[in-house]
Amino acid sequence: MTERAEQHRDPVDAIIDQWAAVRPDLDTAAMEVFGRIYRLSRAMGDRMEKAYARLGISRGEFDVLATLRRSGEPYTLSPRQLSDTLMLTTGGMTGRLDKLERAGLLRRSPDPHDRRGLQVTLTDEGLALVDEAVGAGLAVQTEALSAALDGEQAGQLAGLLRELLSATER
Repeated sequence: MTERAEQHRDPVDAIIDQWAAVRPDLDTAAMEVFGRIYRLSRAMGDRMEKAYARLGISRGEFDVLATLRRSGEPYTLSPRQLSDTLMLTTGGMTGRLDKLERAGLLRRSPDPHDRRGLQVTLTDEGLALVDEAVGAGLAVQTEALSAALDGEQAGQLAGLLRELLSATER
């Protein structure tokens, strides 16, 4: 192990060492990668949740608002489109929509193209809030990334993760 790796040992290293002691026959290279991805995702998820909480929304609520925002003007999607994009059940989506509508961040209205359908639209207040929230979230992510990696390293990591994600989603 290099001196640099010794200086930057993390909890995943401890887990790998424990497996090596009891099962030296195991190749734990994949565990090193996915263990760190999992821990990183949890740690950053917690940081993002705090950033959004300061604005009065949860991460799940941010996801709904951000999906509407990314759809472009007029920032309108059907509940089904939202559910599909966010991989939520319709029941889970209804709860989020209810809360966001009560807060005045979106509105539901009849779909003019389908008498049985609804459409969900960001309000002006919802648009302003999601724009502030995405900025706050990106600041948290940028701070964490730049504390550890330079721009070239971050680009290399993004490319490697893209390849890994692509291979696992096939």
